[in-house]
Amino acid sequence: MRAEAVTMSWMDHSSENTSVCPRRIPGPRAGTWVVLGVSLCWGALISSMLRAEGPAEIRTGADQLLAADPSPLRGKRVGLITNPTGVTRDLQSLALRLRQRKDFELVALYGPEHGVRGNAQAGDKVGFQWDPVLGLPLFSLYGKTFKPTGPMLTNIAGMVRGSPGIPTNAALAERIDVLVFDIQDVGSRAYTYVGTLSKAMEACAENGIPIHVLDRPNPLGGVVLEGSVLEAPQWVSLVGIQPIPMRHGMTVGELARLFNARFLARPAALTVTPITGWTRSMDFVQTGLPWVMPSPNMPTVDTARVYPGQVLLEGTNLSEGRGTTRPFELFGAPWIQGRELTDALNALRLPGVVFREAWFTPSFSKHRGELCGGSQIHVTDASRFRSVTTTLRILETVRRRYPSQLTFQGSTFDRLMGTATVRPLLESGADLAPALARMDLDLKAFETLRQPYLLYP
Repeated sequence: MRAEAVTMSWMDHSSENTSVCPRRIPGPRAGTWVVLGVSLCWGALISSMLRAEGPAEIRTGADQLLAADPSPLRGKRVGLITNPTGVTRDLQSLALRLRQRKDFELVALYGPEHGVRGNAQAGDKVGFQWDPVLGLPLFSLYGKTFKPTGPMLTNIAGMVRGSPGIPTNAALAERIDVLVFDIQDVGSRAYTYVGTLSKAMEACAENGIPIHVLDRPNPLGGVVLEGSVLEAPQWVSLVGIQPIPMRHGMTVGELARLFNARFLARPAALTVTPITGWTRSMDFVQTGLPWVMPSPNMPTVDTARVYPGQVLLEGTNLSEGRGTTRPFELFGAPWIQGRELTDALNALRLPGVVFREAWFTPSFSKHRGELCGGSQIHVTDASRFRSVTTTLRILETVRRRYPSQLTFQGSTFDRLMGTATVRPLLESGADLAPALARMDLDLKAFETLRQPYLLYP
């Protein structure tokens, strides 16, 4: 196994007693009740006890970076890969906060799928833009290239000067000295931000530029693994960049460590600023952090929970609910009877989930403008719910009831699944048990593989 080229950036706030920052419970206001002095005294005592014993406040890598003094970015020209999720705990834009700093200079932004602003729909290519508020170039990593090119990193001024929209007097840096990555992932291999991270690490290694990953919680937690481990290199793409499971149970910082040590041809000079207060058993709701949509069709944490399985519907002629307000939770087609399918799915008694009959008309994407019958997934117990298995059982049931109508887009489904072994079983109506058993064996092997790169208990 190759030696791991990683520098860990653990922010030590012990002198300030801020490494674990509990939530504060305010005491009573002045003038409340009868005996003011006693009220204040007891309020202070109780508040102090609660602060001492209460849960730690979760601080993301972005919060840690901003609190560090001196900053690890001091004196550097900084590039930032981000999108609307790049915010502090109190919803301040990290890009804006970094742009305001005087001890280093933010000189360029880089956007993943959906763009820095997060407005582009899935699959839409994004071009180069100029941000007039920040006065910065916005490079797209989901347009002509998925990987930062050399000039994007080392010849910024030469590449963009004279481009439409850029003021003639714009102050443009020649290059960056470090590339920072701060994006909220959703815990699924098929979500392209993991692919963007891997591509960025490759580019940084090739151009001699350090990469600094600001870690954020995996919204699905870090314990449960699901789905097939991608078969590389035959199924490698931006929706499956490395041989990891569909639900990998790792943060982006942990993935960066794994990629650097085990998968990249040339390791990058990697720094990870970790989260404080987070543990693997935590659901995102438990973190107390705000949920900012990572993409237009990921509106809630509920969406993220079902996504590792429901994204597979993109490889079929079923609507995965795009064009509705509940993408990936809703699914169906014009030829499905919602009550019939819903009753059949509930009869399976799958763990942690209940299906509700649903009818919807997508405003875009598959079956646009057509009334679709189907179901909505309601996760009743996130700890028991298994999205990938649930979706495979959904497809199995739909195929059994509508054998002539359900079709698969072979290459798309296999690319998302990370293997070509599952689709033929679904198409033929064969037993899925052997495929699920193989997945379990591969997940156990991956569990062992990932252990040295985990950062949190």
